[in-house]
Amino acid sequence: MMPILFLIGSVVLSSYLTISFKVCERYKVHTFQAIVFNYITCVITGSIVNGAFPIKPAVFGEAYFQWAMVMGILFITLFNMIGFTAQKIGVAVASVANKLSLIIPILLAISLYGETVRGWKLVGIVLALVAVVLTSYQNKDQEAHKDASGRKWEYLLPFILFIGSGLLDSLINHVQKQHVTPETNNAFLISGFFSAACIGTVVMLFGYSTKRFVFQWKNLFAGVLIGIPNYFSIWCLVQYLQQSPWQSSASIPVNNMGIVLFSTLVAWLLFKEALSKINWLGIALAMVAIYFIAFGDQL
Repeated sequence: MMPILFLIGSVVLSSYLTISFKVCERYKVHTFQAIVFNYITCVITGSIVNGAFPIKPAVFGEAYFQWAMVMGILFITLFNMIGFTAQKIGVAVASVANKLSLIIPILLAISLYGETVRGWKLVGIVLALVAVVLTSYQNKDQEAHKDASGRKWEYLLPFILFIGSGLLDSLINHVQKQHVTPETNNAFLISGFFSAACIGTVVMLFGYSTKRFVFQWKNLFAGVLIGIPNYFSIWCLVQYLQQSPWQSSASIPVNNMGIVLFSTLVAWLLFKEALSKINWLGIALAMVAIYFIAFGDQL
């Protein structure tokens, strides 16, 4: 029962993060500032849960620390990309592109760790690539809702998000295998959040000093409302993976499948996102692809 509760928590909270960017757009919240405050909130929340700030001077010499700094750069870059994609194209597209990126760690695992993928898993990888294309497709009616300027480059957003999220997942997977122990796992994750918070704060302060950014309390408030669920979405995911009855190669796709489906339905109901038949076909293929990737070895 507990793994299911943690799975539901991960799905709902992760979907909330993508959906929150549509709310930020509606209330004219500055997305970048909200994301920076989000990562500051993640560090504070994680330290409270941990019982103390886990990043001590000794951590700087750990092998994982330099990778955590790189992870922080990817964190803040991709979180902005998720927000931008959700606002420009839609929550469903952002969710599918982000969560189908799980095929990239699989492909890298083949080359780096000698793992093999064949049969239905291979079919799932091919379907995943097709699903990203179909879900991102915009017909003439959907294009009419967009400004004419910059429309073509917006089509690249899901693919950039797809590649970037896959590389981030691959980095985390590699560092977890090579450099992180159960005792240092929390310090590694908070180090990544801390890196993203520091980088974002420097950029944000520069924006304030040059008058490009204007501080507003709603940006800070939005960051807190995003940051706390952001931390606990990862906490629920870790708890779910530790207690899941399936192997991680199945557990992660099941989690992603739930996020894609839940966030798409919520966006359709709450924000009336215009999804064409081709988009719905892409979402359906995404479900099938994730299922094949998760359970292809058992078929």
